[in-house]
Amino acid sequence: MSKILVVDDSPTARAFMVDTLSSTGHHILTAVDGEEALHKASTERPDLILLDVVMPGKNGFHVCRQLKAEATTKGIKIILVTSKNQQSDRVWGLKQGADAYLAKPFDTAELLMTIAKCL
Repeated sequence: MSKILVVDDSPTARAFMVDTLSSTGHHILTAVDGEEALHKASTERPDLILLDVVMPGKNGFHVCRQLKAEATTKGIKIILVTSKNQQSDRVWGLKQGADAYLAKPFDTAELLMTIAKCL
């Protein structure tokens, strides 16, 4: 199965995504902020990143833009997962290079469908 990096500063949100994805056979990595996400993306080379937007330090938009600018990480699929559900946020996220955008709260079926579409 695929290697997925889950990046979220909320332990609850991170645990939900890890539990959901572990049960489908994916290999899951986690990060709690943008800096850790950048490090793990370059060293672990996941197939997909579920990236929260609102985090301390570098936000998800910045991390997404940085990952897509680097030769070694630009091919990694990124799904922005966030409580920011304004149309302008969605458009901005996609302009930063995200492959998909999921607004919280979302259900398990929506998460799994979006992941399958990206992979």
